[in-house]
Amino acid sequence: MGASKTDLYPKDITELAEIAKILAHPARISILNYISQQKACICNDIAEEIGLAQPTISQHLKVINDAGLLDGTYKGKSVCYCLNPEKMNWFKKTLTEFLEATTQTCC
Repeated sequence: MGASKTDLYPKDITELAEIAKILAHPARISILNYISQQKACICNDIAEEIGLAQPTISQHLKVINDAGLLDGTYKGKSVCYCLNPEKMNWFKKTLTEFLEATTQTCC
């Protein structure tokens, strides 16, 4: 069986691309921005602030969480979300290195 396209690239490149894809959606940027301004929050808080339906917010949170950008703790039946600082710092560092490498002049 052949290799998938993501198998052709180093892990850090595929992770960077995955997070960039997640951040390409304005609702997800809004969600991450709101969470970054809170100590922690639940899905209903985010839905009220962002203005999208709770199931839609839940779907976006799942995608964001699957990429490792969120940490969460359970409070009863709800998950209390906050940003994963380790993953966010990794993304910031890796993206900065990528942008610096691609903006160097050639020849």
